[in-house]
Amino acid sequence: MLTTLYSLARPALFALSPEDAHEATIKALECGVHPRALGRDDRSLRQTVFGLDFANPVGIAAGYDKDARVADAVLAMGCGFAEIGTVTPQPQPGNPKPRVFRLVSDRALINRLGFNNGGHAAALRRLEARGSRPGIVGVNVGANKDSADRTEDYVSGIITFSSVASYFTVNISSPNTPGLRDLQAPAALDELLSRVMEARARVVAQGGIQRPIIVKIAPDIATDDVAPVCERLLAHNVDGIAVSNTTLARDGLKDSSAGEAGGLSGTPVFRRATSMLARVYEATGGRVPLIGIGGIDSGETALAKIEAGATLLQVYTGLVYRGPGLIGEIKSYLAQELRRRGLSDLSALRGTKADQWARTAL
Repeated sequence: MLTTLYSLARPALFALSPEDAHEATIKALECGVHPRALGRDDRSLRQTVFGLDFANPVGIAAGYDKDARVADAVLAMGCGFAEIGTVTPQPQPGNPKPRVFRLVSDRALINRLGFNNGGHAAALRRLEARGSRPGIVGVNVGANKDSADRTEDYVSGIITFSSVASYFTVNISSPNTPGLRDLQAPAALDELLSRVMEARARVVAQGGIQRPIIVKIAPDIATDDVAPVCERLLAHNVDGIAVSNTTLARDGLKDSSAGEAGGLSGTPVFRRATSMLARVYEATGGRVPLIGIGGIDSGETALAKIEAGATLLQVYTGLVYRGPGLIGEIKSYLAQELRRRGLSDLSALRGTKADQWARTAL
């Protein structure tokens, strides 16, 4: 039903520019105009990950709700968790428009938004207004483009949102802020994570809650750099790794917009992102929960992410092309697949094909 309804609405949305269409959907969610999940999720989809109880593994990736405007609507649609951001200390407009492009024939998007957001204070007010409403809401933190000390921007995010975030994602992998991906280099990671973990410790020492910290990496890390990067992440005891952000690769694209600058997301990213996911799973020995992101547009692709090593999943571009029915479709497919195989929970599937995916060429 939802798929049919979205197929009727999609032409009107696609008649708008990508950013205008996105804003229209956010405003609709703010007004309560969105589908709602019916009933409880299948018990087999439940997981406790970094101390949080997830009713199902499906979340919407950062970038969808940059300013914490619709976290509760996202949860009401059936997601097991929501992630807001990326938020930076100071408001910033991002890069000049146009900066988002649909690649319809490739079922993809290219964006060069540049962390456009209203800043910490505005997002904090909205999250504080949630009060004690249930649901897992993570905060994705980043650095201002013109910051003199980008690491301090991440520290500021940890401190600012410590009372309202279920978890943090440290985003060092966007291709649209010049130099940001340099923070993935092992030496830079050491400094960043040392200061971020120290900030969290200070919050705890002052009576706050120790929130999980996840690091979001790019799918474009060189093969020889995966192990050193993972070694530093493990050394700093991160609670999770999100794999991955958008890619700068443009292999095999057909759409006329393929040459636009920015990060590519959607179906063409699936192979690269899933291979990177598996390589990180192997490099960490499965000791750290991974969030699988990139190219999830069906139950089958969601399952592949889990078999490659993911514990949790995030979707975004798939929703643009498939609509909100994708959330329920993924959950239903995973539950049915578990029953078909006689398995009781998703952990039995996790990483079972990591060796195959890790050897897939990027």
